[in-house]
Amino acid sequence: MMLASLAITRLIRAPRERVFAAWTSPEQLKQWWGPGPITCPEAHIDLRAGGDYRIANLEVDGSIIWIYGTFQQVTPPERLVYTWSVGTESSQPTLVSLDFKRHPEGTELVLRHERIANAAHRDGHAKGWNGCLDKLEALFVA
Repeated sequence: MMLASLAITRLIRAPRERVFAAWTSPEQLKQWWGPGPITCPEAHIDLRAGGDYRIANLEVDGSIIWIYGTFQQVTPPERLVYTWSVGTESSQPTLVSLDFKRHPEGTELVLRHERIANAAHRDGHAKGWNGCLDKLEALFVA
């Protein structure tokens, strides 16, 4: 089976330490997580290799879909690698890696999402990630 992957690069106009903290602090994550009208009422993060995370996506209809996984690499403020599972899916977890690179105007964030089952799921993840990243960018706009 041929698995799909995606890569997204964004310039976030804030120092990478602040962007890394926004991604890894439950209180900060809840301020921006979720594409479009989806919000995050609850987040749990055990920020260490082998630590787990759980993020609640509050849907427009009031239902909650949980995203969860395990950190495989945690290198503050440079890199995160973690598994990714959604809801009650029985498929194998996918893999997300984030690189937080210094940039003269802030942080170049490089997101890779790999081991995705097919192109349709990849396209859905791309839409979701871009929606989340729009809100992350907005978090740092004064």
